[in-house]
Amino acid sequence: MVQATPFLLVLFLALGAHGLSVKKCSLIGDWVNDLGSNMTITSMNAKGVFTGTYHTAVTATSNKIEKSPLQGAMQKSPNQKGQPTFGFTVNWSFSDSITVFTGQCFVGDDGKEVLKTMWLLRSHVENIKNDWKATRVGVNVFNRQQLQE
Repeated sequence: MVQATPFLLVLFLALGAHGLSVKKCSLIGDWVNDLGSNMTITSMNAKGVFTGTYHTAVTATSNKIEKSPLQGAMQKSPNQKGQPTFGFTVNWSFSDSITVFTGQCFVGDDGKEVLKTMWLLRSHVENIKNDWKATRVGVNVFNRQQLQE
């Protein structure tokens, strides 16, 4: 029995490690960020290109907020290990601004998916002298929106 112990230990570890695989994070679905903005990623093709809509909860304009289209791409490298990096652009339907986001999709220890992002918002200015105030930068954390029962 003593000689079988190392074999059984290796077998147990090999079978147990199979259950410890990395949980995969999926961008498809409904997300809400720390400011209350809602994002829906509706489709993604085999190359990782995706589309959806973004409904912001905040704006610097006095215009009525409208859902705006987004387009992006997810990195498809095998090195992503189920927690992919991505980027997307929101072309605001109600203003003359555009925002680019970049981030990564994580699965926390609790099994919940979260998107950690950084963004640049570019607003239109009338001339180059006002260029200094045209770009804003920020961060947002998105959590998967749970269905209400």
